[in-house]
Amino acid sequence: MQIVVLNGSPKGDESTTMQYVLYIQKKFPQHTLKIINISQQIKKIEKNQEKFQEIINEIQASDGIIWGTPVYYLLVPSQYKRFIELITEKNVESAFKDKYVVSLTTSIHYFDHTSHNYLRAISEDLEMKYISGFSADSSDLLIPEERTRLITFAENLFYVIENNIPTSKQFLSLKSREFNYLPKVKISDENKIDTEGKKILILTDSLDEETNLGKMITRFRIAFSGKTDVININDIEIKGGCLGCIQCGYDNQCVYKEKDEFMGVWDEKVRKSDIIVFAGSIKDRYLSSRWKMVFDRSFFNNHVPTFIDKQIGFIVSGPLSQIPNLKQIFSAYSESQGSNFIDFITDEFGTSEEIDSLLQNFAAQSIRFSNSNYVQTRTYLSKGAELLFRDEVFSRLKFVFRADDKYYERNGLYDTFPQNDKKAKKMNDMLIPLIENNEDFRKQFYNNIKTEGVKPLRSIVEDPDK
Repeated sequence: MQIVVLNGSPKGDESTTMQYVLYIQKKFPQHTLKIINISQQIKKIEKNQEKFQEIINEIQASDGIIWGTPVYYLLVPSQYKRFIELITEKNVESAFKDKYVVSLTTSIHYFDHTSHNYLRAISEDLEMKYISGFSADSSDLLIPEERTRLITFAENLFYVIENNIPTSKQFLSLKSREFNYLPKVKISDENKIDTEGKKILILTDSLDEETNLGKMITRFRIAFSGKTDVININDIEIKGGCLGCIQCGYDNQCVYKEKDEFMGVWDEKVRKSDIIVFAGSIKDRYLSSRWKMVFDRSFFNNHVPTFIDKQIGFIVSGPLSQIPNLKQIFSAYSESQGSNFIDFITDEFGTSEEIDSLLQNFAAQSIRFSNSNYVQTRTYLSKGAELLFRDEVFSRLKFVFRADDKYYERNGLYDTFPQNDKKAKKMNDMLIPLIENNEDFRKQFYNNIKTEGVKPLRSIVEDPDK
């Protein structure tokens, strides 16, 4: 059978992901896996209708599709995202309908699940038959057990197609409400919020005042008595998306540094703001591919949090509540940057007056939290990420991400390894032999653990000024 592999890596034939595809081809020579380098050729595909149609013709003639891509910043690369947008823009959805499809990614497993969720949802939106996803560590191909796992994944792909096996659906179609937001355009001076010297920045990909997004941005801005800055990301000179070259791993200097103005804008405008609001409209199941390019290109900071103690929020037009995957992506992004996530404000619920109130409160909270340097307690979204990055950078990525390694060493992140907790080690050395060798002690220990466990906390509650 003929399987079309849509390669999402900007590296093209040199892609790590494609080595997994080529391995499948070697193991199953009776089938043809045709690789099309999507991300590497996206500018040509976007501008050349003949080139785009050639790809669509290959898809139409195929028995199945593989979305094959590395994970870039909690999703697929921006170049790949742009291709997915073109499918709808050029009205070729029918070429994908009823095609069997799988997703195959490579990464260090940082939010690879959100990438697969996105690709599955997109596949189901296109009425494709999604079979399953395979998430590989970039070096899994070196491990015999993982190669066996990959072979089984491929066998299942071919078996399902050959036997026309039905597939389940996990994502409902998105439904946007028809709503024209009409904000209150004048606010009395006494109701305006003093910025108190805080630098407020709104990043957006549209300021069109005819759209709900543009009107929400304006309503947010006029809530303040002081200055708010706005940058339209379409006005930033960006030569291209992240190439995955990892040259920034040495000293956080992007290979594009002298070629466009992105690094300068990010360092001088974005990072120097106290309150940052990201504003955009839902496009498929993310924001625009331009937005994805911005997030991807910000990776020149590698795995170092760059918005520590800043306030971050999102103004979104579209059915955000129907895309929990995207909400998790942006929540994780905010936490991982060391910032305080304030809220999502959308136009999908409430009247114009209610949205006005939400935006006004959003503005007030941003100043209040910024003044108190408030950052919410961290959750698994960032704690898990920090541990994953710490372990990877400490071991096999130390020579690649030199800037990360120096930052982690300088800021004591390596000190969080469990074996470095001397107090915990001393306690374990004392208690483990007792629990394992003394039955009476063991029973007493587990009987009393509930009350004993809260004693240190209760002492603080009883003396809160301690």
